[in-house]
Amino acid sequence: MSPKTIAFIGGGNMARSLIGGLLADGYPAERIWVSDPQAEHLKSMMDQYSVNTTGDNQHAASQADAVIFAVKPQVIKSVAEPLGPALRARGAVVISIAAGVREPDIRRWLGGDIPIVRAMPNTPALVQTGATALYANRWVTPEQRDLAESLLRAAGLTLWLEDETLMDAVTAVSGSGPAYFFLLMELIEESGVTLGLPRDTARLLTLQTALGAAKMAIESPEDPKSLRRRVTSPKGTTERALGILEAGGIRDLVGSAVKAAAARARELGDELGGQ
Repeated sequence: MSPKTIAFIGGGNMARSLIGGLLADGYPAERIWVSDPQAEHLKSMMDQYSVNTTGDNQHAASQADAVIFAVKPQVIKSVAEPLGPALRARGAVVISIAAGVREPDIRRWLGGDIPIVRAMPNTPALVQTGATALYANRWVTPEQRDLAESLLRAAGLTLWLEDETLMDAVTAVSGSGPAYFFLLMELIEESGVTLGLPRDTARLLTLQTALGAAKMAIESPEDPKSLRRRVTSPKGTTERALGILEAGGIRDLVGSAVKAAAARARELGDELGGQ
């Protein structure tokens, strides 16, 4: 079976990361279209990836088996509405990576019962180590579901949700999650500098430690709680440091922060859906 034709509506960073991952996996460039209003984005895509480019969303969508909405959430309504007739005629699956925009709203803007997969990737997708949650509406066929998963898997891990409302929790945990770890890395680096380390040394030690801890957590059969206990020697340096964090209320603080992110995700969904 020949590869499906994929159209990206929007040629920004996330589209670039997905295309780079697809091509690295051997997906044929001639089966990929990118539509974007900015000529410099199209030229960059053509020069770097040799994919098809156009400034006409209709042209890209009318020949695609999967159309990926890789645009800012604030403009997805204006992008989706004109494409409804072409997508219904084509029977293409729509894959939206616009954060916060709910499936019923996309379907309403498209004007019909169109197969839609909503995806929530995070920024590490830019280096093919992202985490993406997917939700499919009831018009998505098993073949289209497999296609959507294979496309998003080019940027990292994928998993399916059966309840779209859980996307708000996904947004709070993995969508916003990289920033939580960046903040912790920033603070540890600054503390190392305060203790006298050169900044480049403090940064390299911090980043490699973060990478190593994540790799251990991924590859170990133990959960993070068990790993933490295993590296915390009684009356040692790690125990003293963790004691300060616990005394400062880190558990309540992190829990409140993630809940606040989820609440804001729900608010944004309401705002965007009411466009």
